Amino acid sequence: DWALPFGTVPAVQDKQDFTDRLTQAVAARTDPTEPVVTWGYHPAFYGALTRDDLDTISATQPILVWARSCHEMILNSAALEIGGVTQELVDGFSQAEKMQSSFAEGRFWEQGLFAVLPNIAPLAASPERLQAGLELTRDYMHAKGVTFGNEPGGILSKPVQDGINAVFSSPDMPFRWSFMPDAKTLVQTYPDDVQVIAETENLSSWYGGMTSLAPKQAKLFADGAIYSLLMQVRDPFLDGHDGEWMMDKSDFDRAFRIYWDAGYQIHVHVNGDAGLDRVLDALETNLRRNPRYDHRTVLVHFAVSAEDQVKRIVDLGAIVSANPYYVTALADQYSVVGLGPDRADSMVRIGDVSRAGISWSLHSDMPMAPGDPLFLMWSAVNRVTASGRVAGPEQRVSAEDALRGVTIEAAYSLKLEDEIGSIETGKRANFTILDSNPLNVDPMTIKDVKVWGTVMEGRVQPVDVSEKKASLMPPTSTEASRTFAEASFGHALKVVHSHL
Repeated sequence: DWALPFGTVPAVQDKQDFTDRLTQAVAARTDPTEPVVTWGYHPAFYGALTRDDLDTISATQPILVWARSCHEMILNSAALEIGGVTQELVDGFSQAEKMQSSFAEGRFWEQGLFAVLPNIAPLAASPERLQAGLELTRDYMHAKGVTFGNEPGGILSKPVQDGINAVFSSPDMPFRWSFMPDAKTLVQTYPDDVQVIAETENLSSWYGGMTSLAPKQAKLFADGAIYSLLMQVRDPFLDGHDGEWMMDKSDFDRAFRIYWDAGYQIHVHVNGDAGLDRVLDALETNLRRNPRYDHRTVLVHFAVSAEDQVKRIVDLGAIVSANPYYVTALADQYSVVGLGPDRADSMVRIGDVSRAGISWSLHSDMPMAPGDPLFLMWSAVNRVTASGRVAGPEQRVSAEDALRGVTIEAAYSLKLEDEIGSIETGKRANFTILDSNPLNVDPMTIKDVKVWGTVMEGRVQPVDVSEKKASLMPPTSTEASRTFAEASFGHALKVVHSHL
């Protein structure tokens, strides 16, 4: 279930439930050309979804299904036609992009999705939807007690950023937000190394007010998404399929070298243990070639890892930004689909990381997990799955360590520990007011602690805590816009490092 400011949207139960809801949404449209966009379908839970499935619902109304991972999209024939997506277009993609596309199925993932986005984004995006989604995101995060957030790998589109700034840069924003450059796109765009850094630094002019560019920090991408079971793993997936790389190795190695030599802190999206090997190999190569002190290279997500990699992380001086919700949402299903019980239960091994003395923080990657620091704490402390069992009890952490993970350690991961993350003289007066102490309550009730409000640099900001229920009827066009924008731009504005 998703508890949003306009109400709680109940979880999809199975493929038929999804199909029924989508059919209702299509039937509610009065304009036959208006795209119907939905986010959250999860093939590992509900089975494969193809263009033919969507054509059965409508062959004339454009339908775009953004999968749960946000790294994959399925389109019906009408959406492909209106977007100008043809087999000839796909044939013109790079080899990696073609391998991660299926025109016949209307399915595009990882690099294939990046390649087709210019064609299909205009079908779904609009200034009105963006504004509505940003306002919803703002209200949602404030209600969860967020006072600072960061988006690593922000969309490199000036018009989109201008639209974001129209809401997020406003002086009445209840929290500050920073953006980290998408180093993947920058390196692939500019062949000259010097120009890569120059263009990265030029991005600072895109922000202002309550938004800013994270100084001397950049985001890279290793392997594919965990929600689509496309991470790169050492041992095969249960069904024998292969993971994917989000960057070709030559691009990844070049990007790592460029930003390393320029003194940047590098944050890397990585989900599988084989993906982690690639990242740690690159880090070790650059450390030996050009030693740096306190580089704080951040391993972002840290889903599937191996015990031997923890010592290597220590030796190389990397830190971890983990998503503990993976265990809650995925451990049960991935025990039987994809990973098997051992790897599924040991996902996000922050217990081992903590015992090794590695700095770690928690993030939501909204909407990969609810952007709720208390809920993230609860997930890390308890590791209770959807079925109610405890997965990998030895990887649980204390409530105090989890609190540090959404406060001072999150600030440390962004090199902001001198400004935010703890309440002390000389730091920004940002903190969250709770109705009880999450360190004293039953660990299973941490997620139920209520947020009264926040103080933002001296501004006292109570939140509206009234409970609302979303209508089970198909959404109105306004609600559909809000729902889509929350999903599509929520990922672009994910709560990666938020603190209480």
